[in-house]
Amino acid sequence: MIKLKNVDKTYWLGEEKVEALKSVNIEIKDKDYVGILGSSGSGKSTLMHIIGLLDQPTSGAVYLFDKDTSKLNDSEISSLRNENIGFVFQQFNLIEKFSVLENVMLPAQYAKNKLSFNPREYALELLERFGIEDRANFYPNKISGGQQQRTAIARALIMKPKLILADEPTGNIDSKTGDEIMKLLESLNKDLGVTIVVVTHESEVAERTKRKIYVKDGVIVDKY
Repeated sequence: MIKLKNVDKTYWLGEEKVEALKSVNIEIKDKDYVGILGSSGSGKSTLMHIIGLLDQPTSGAVYLFDKDTSKLNDSEISSLRNENIGFVFQQFNLIEKFSVLENVMLPAQYAKNKLSFNPREYALELLERFGIEDRANFYPNKISGGQQQRTAIARALIMKPKLILADEPTGNIDSKTGDEIMKLLESLNKDLGVTIVVVTHESEVAERTKRKIYVKDGVIVDKY
């Protein structure tokens, strides 16, 4: 499903050259559940952005769903990302002027191909599955942090993606709610066969995944 070959990523901060990733080689298979673990500044978020087609490597190759992404134009990359990848962020990234239901349905509005399902019906089904159907018409600032993260996960699933990338999904919620969110991700992997990649600096979170990838100073290491 995902293969990175000799991926480097460098950028400049003023006159300082930052080598965010160095010769990264990883493979993530279909229905895998992987934790990418690293401290702040290790390069783990850069790695997630490249896997999620939010950024491009300086050099190296990225294969996603059997496609060489270097051969795709911007429109093709956008379609591949929108139709196959769901994102869950630490900050939730919900739109305040939209209701919970509207936030969940949002990615479907950008679909370039005709959908095989009714987005509203599926969004309501997801909200029911996550126990927040009674919050469908609430706005993000009127629900709890845990409910906001459940909304974000429902939004990530609306396009029925093959892959979910979760960046510090428990970072802005209490430990009890964080445990519930991790159980939710685990059930999506086990019951629906969704490939899950969790980016975290918390070893407790990473321990709940099936496999761990350690990142240190932009390099994949066996362990810390």
